[in-house]
Amino acid sequence: MAVPKRRMSRSNTRSRRSQWKTTAVATQPCPQCRSPKLPHTACSVCGRYNGRQVIAV
Repeated sequence: MAVPKRRMSRSNTRSRRSQWKTTAVATQPCPQCRSPKLPHTACSVCGRYNGRQVIAV
């Protein structure tokens, strides 16, 4: 296994880690009530998924 010969400087470490970014959660409007919801999941407000009632709200 490769082992670094010298310690990596703080600026090099932070430059490498600067590319680790989070992405915003993609939401879609519910076709029934227009509230934002995650794709491919039932709406937590009205309880509908794919045009049918799947959760009793």
